[in-house]
Amino acid sequence: MSNNPLNLAIRFLLELYALFAFGKWAWVTHEGWLKYLLVILIPLLAAAAWGIFRVPGDPGNAPVAIPGRMRLVLESLFFGLAAFLLYRSGAERAALIFTAILLVHYVISYDRIAWLLTKK
Repeated sequence: MSNNPLNLAIRFLLELYALFAFGKWAWVTHEGWLKYLLVILIPLLAAAAWGIFRVPGDPGNAPVAIPGRMRLVLESLFFGLAAFLLYRSGAERAALIFTAILLVHYVISYDRIAWLLTKK
């Protein structure tokens, strides 16, 4: 089910929204030139970590190969931090909706989670 085009599209939108959440938090919580720097830098670093640390066999190249369990931890931290930062930036309702959609996505993607838990 995790490779269903609709589920992949939802996952992609969740990833984009998580990057937006990092930038929103930087924009709301910082002042001056630091705000502009962090709005660009934080989402860029998060996107880099997302793309660099991959499981061999997952779609795309794995510049830095990590075990499936570590990838699952990385994803949980990425999405969890995004929801937390949304909440902290004053978008409580958006954080709850994001978290609910994320949980439904992971329930639907049970086969991918099972695969990640077995990949070494």
